[in-house]
Amino acid sequence: MKRSPIRTFDAKGSYESIGYGHGSQFADEIQEYAADRIRLVAGGSWSGSPIGKTDILDLAESMIPAHRNFDEDIFSELVALAEGAQISVAEAIIVGGFTDFVDAVRAEIGGGIPPELQEDDCTAVLVPNSRAAGAGFLAQTWDMHDTATEHVVLLRIAPDDSPAAIVFTTTGCVGQIGMNEEGVAVGINNLTGGDGKRGVAWTSVVRGMLREGTADEALKVLLDADLAGAHNYLIMDKTGKGFNVEAMPSARPVQELHGEPIVHTNHAVASSAIAVQADRPDDLLENSMRRLARGNELLESGAVDTQRLVELTQDQEAICRKPEEPYFIESSGAAIMRPATNEFWACWGQPSDNDYELIGWIDD
Repeated sequence: MKRSPIRTFDAKGSYESIGYGHGSQFADEIQEYAADRIRLVAGGSWSGSPIGKTDILDLAESMIPAHRNFDEDIFSELVALAEGAQISVAEAIIVGGFTDFVDAVRAEIGGGIPPELQEDDCTAVLVPNSRAAGAGFLAQTWDMHDTATEHVVLLRIAPDDSPAAIVFTTTGCVGQIGMNEEGVAVGINNLTGGDGKRGVAWTSVVRGMLREGTADEALKVLLDADLAGAHNYLIMDKTGKGFNVEAMPSARPVQELHGEPIVHTNHAVASSAIAVQADRPDDLLENSMRRLARGNELLESGAVDTQRLVELTQDQEAICRKPEEPYFIESSGAAIMRPATNEFWACWGQPSDNDYELIGWIDD
């Protein structure tokens, strides 16, 4: 069954108004999502060892300065979101940056890597201008535990003092994937880090990168950030300049986009990132490697256009994931961005079962 369109929220003005609107509209949903995330950490199924709720909130509270220091405006939005949803800022950090937060929890308590700690397992690609009629792409599925699919939303924001942006995310989260009106696009894959710390969560970092006007500037934001956990970031701007960065708190190898596509899944390939990557269950590592190989196969030669990327995200041989025991991971949505033309296509749910929409900008 197809569902369309993706839920959207529009906001202009200050970061406080953006955050408050998002939080107030989805308050009950955010509260439930936050409570669920805290239960997962407390039970040890994601953090590797049981931990009390008070200790969880104390750790999240200790990460507030890193979020404030990273970007005061985005932090003000996070605060407003928390107020609108009637949760604490610490809870907002947990619900919005969960996978980075559990990296920090495991580093704090010395927990192991449980099999359940596998979420946000996306397949993402950068396609250079030379393979895309002069206007490259950043495209990806967004894979998550299937309980997250219903929480997928799209934000169209127009802050007073930074570029307007279209942001693919979930309720309670300031941003996960996006492109701004200056033609800077940012995507992600989750990595499982062994060097988590009390830093800033990846979701705030994505939004900080979307405040910039070029890929180089967005890259600097990422390299300078005091990261809490591990993610792979993909960056492209309207000129076609692009980077893939396996960003760990203690290592950030950068791969620049040149003449061939870059495909990335959920395992590190650079030696410095591998050195601090936590182990993954064998079957999930094999799945990540299979998706990587399939993505490279599907983009091996020839011109790449929007339809070809739609078909890549719909691929049922490896890339478009269906929930199966024991992990129940599915492709909860997908995005295709073309920075040179400011075009953003989004899909709610599994791309093989749902339609893409061309998303207009907030004033369209």
